Amino acid sequence: MPDDLTLTVTLRPAALDARRGIVRLHPEVMAALAVRPGDPMRLTGTRTTAGIAARAEPTASRALLYADDLTLGNLGMRDGGQVTVTPIPVTEARRVTLTGPPEIVAVVSPEMLRLALLGKVVTAGDDVSLLPQDVMPAAAHRSLVEAARRSLANRVGYAWTSTLLTVVAVDGADAALVTMDTVVGWEGGHFSDAVRGTASTPASPAHAPASTDPEVPPPSIDDLPGLKAQAKELTELLDLGFHHREVLGRLGTTVSLGVLVSGPAGSGKSALVRAVAAGVGARVLTVWAPELAALTNDAAATRLRGLARDARAGEPSVLLISDVEALAPRDQPGPLATVFRQVLAELLKAGVAVVCTTSRPESLDPSLRDPDLLAVQLAVPLPDAAMRREQLGVLTRGMPLAEDVRLDDVAGRTPGFVAADLGALAREAGVRAALRQKESAAPTVTMADFEAALDVVRPTSMAESTLEVAAVTLDDVGDMAETKQVLTESVLWPLTYPDTFARLGVQPPRGVLLYGPPGCGKTYLVKAIAGTGKANVLSVKGAELLSKWVGESERAVRELFRRAREAAPTLVFLDEVDALAPVRGQATDGGTTDRVVAALLTELDGVEALRNVVVIGATNRPDLVDPALLRPGRLERLVYVPPPDADARTAILRAAARSVPLDPSVDLAALGAELDGFSAADCAALVRESALAAMRESLEATTVTGAHVATARQRVRPSLDPAQVAWLAAYAEKAG
Repeated sequence: MPDDLTLTVTLRPAALDARRGIVRLHPEVMAALAVRPGDPMRLTGTRTTAGIAARAEPTASRALLYADDLTLGNLGMRDGGQVTVTPIPVTEARRVTLTGPPEIVAVVSPEMLRLALLGKVVTAGDDVSLLPQDVMPAAAHRSLVEAARRSLANRVGYAWTSTLLTVVAVDGADAALVTMDTVVGWEGGHFSDAVRGTASTPASPAHAPASTDPEVPPPSIDDLPGLKAQAKELTELLDLGFHHREVLGRLGTTVSLGVLVSGPAGSGKSALVRAVAAGVGARVLTVWAPELAALTNDAAATRLRGLARDARAGEPSVLLISDVEALAPRDQPGPLATVFRQVLAELLKAGVAVVCTTSRPESLDPSLRDPDLLAVQLAVPLPDAAMRREQLGVLTRGMPLAEDVRLDDVAGRTPGFVAADLGALAREAGVRAALRQKESAAPTVTMADFEAALDVVRPTSMAESTLEVAAVTLDDVGDMAETKQVLTESVLWPLTYPDTFARLGVQPPRGVLLYGPPGCGKTYLVKAIAGTGKANVLSVKGAELLSKWVGESERAVRELFRRAREAAPTLVFLDEVDALAPVRGQATDGGTTDRVVAALLTELDGVEALRNVVVIGATNRPDLVDPALLRPGRLERLVYVPPPDADARTAILRAAARSVPLDPSVDLAALGAELDGFSAADCAALVRESALAAMRESLEATTVTGAHVATARQRVRPSLDPAQVAWLAAYAEKAG
């Protein structure tokens, strides 16, 4: 067997692998090198780096090494270069030192950094990302990787997905694997502890997780617009507990300084606590709960008790515990949660303020909210347009803005953005302005820079959305005037004019069911609605929420609507809703879909209000959807999306051919009249096939002629089933 092979490296843009240190090889190449998925590989190009081997598709080329842009950069090569691939033994890194942007170093703890690098092979001088290596995670660490993902989004906002760090040094081997025993840290700063090892200098086991963050100045309360009410309540509580206990004693009462702050990831919960603590003269010790949960129970208990001693050592003190649900989860609390409650009670009795933050309050053990523990609960809301405008004013205070910058417009176009996301947006706009004006003595940030930043920065709450908001509106949808009018009233008005509905004392429609033959534009209509209303879109196919594990499907439904509330105004698109909510009592899956239907009905009109959220379902079989879902207050508006008539087919052809150079002899109106039985998707396919016919004739072709269209007509056939169309039309007439 060969010790190494020389292959051609090519860019693999797959989102699953992007910037995670994964390289893919043909299965036969892996067999020739005697490597298995997950084995480390040395990659030698202009410089030497390493990656984790994974299988490419059987149809992939045997001569290619598939890598992402980060790996290409570490190789110092471009797409198409020659790379030598060599298997190397698995060597655990003992210590890894990194450097990165100051704003990342200030908020990402060494323990959080280790989880982001877990399972990656690193080499000194490499660039690495914070994206966790979740392509092939160890089963035991899967929950830790998810915790790291949530916490990075909470601390850094959307910028965590694009931030690059540099590996300064690796102790263990030239290319070594990061494990839970690897000591990871920032250059010139603190390091994590190995899980089974001893503490690394300069920290001790009892004190390593906590930090007072002396190098990061606390923010001012004036820099936290929208949180004045929460800051006032927390300030009054801490001031009373720290400085006026004698008044409480004279009144024969005490105050508990246990506080739970909940709110969306990146909304400023930790910044609020640090600002208030600075105002009352208290020091803040911070700890990231998932780093404690990653330890063994004995080690975590030792750390907790060390934290308690450190917090009691000086007064007044605030212990800030981020992502507390990792220490005390609702499901399977375990012995560590018991120790945590004991330590929490001891600290509060000693007069130490303990503030816990969470972006997932539904995952937190309810017993922590007892009156003797986290008695005070504060909620940080998702910012509305006015609050986003204030936050943008604070974030751009030091920026030289051009006269054309309209922050009101930017605020209106960022629904679902939290403070961290707006900070990432402002930074991205500044970077783009700097790239344009490298030689300028007085650079400015223009509206065009914000426009470009809006194209790449998305709200943290929408990170898992599967439907991009298209650059189309309802005006781009040909014909269907009646359908568009119904959707405007049922979807756009509630999202755009909620105050009008409140003023008139009426409840806006909660949801809409789109039904019609396949390929007639139901999904396209949803994209157009999203583009028109500037709303966030959460999209999921019905079957994606179903799981064989008891309770997981209902949990997925609750999580979907929780994200929708956080990102409001939101449009929730349930494609193939008949698979998610079939008629109850007829399924043979052990009752899973029945429970999902119940969960869906509860979310749509349950006790917890669904404000500024509209649900759109789409199906080809409305008769299979549970009738309870279609009553008023749920998916109450049934909208039939008919197959396109001649005029609509012409409009669709024109839209599809907008960027296609058609010969003047091509008469789209006449062609649309001939395409009886063609769906919207068929019409778009006909235009594509016509262009391909021109390419087959000559790769130098400049126009698509009538002959090319005629050739395409022979290949593209109508997909509409007349019987199905007739049945749906009859259903629409009966339902209307």
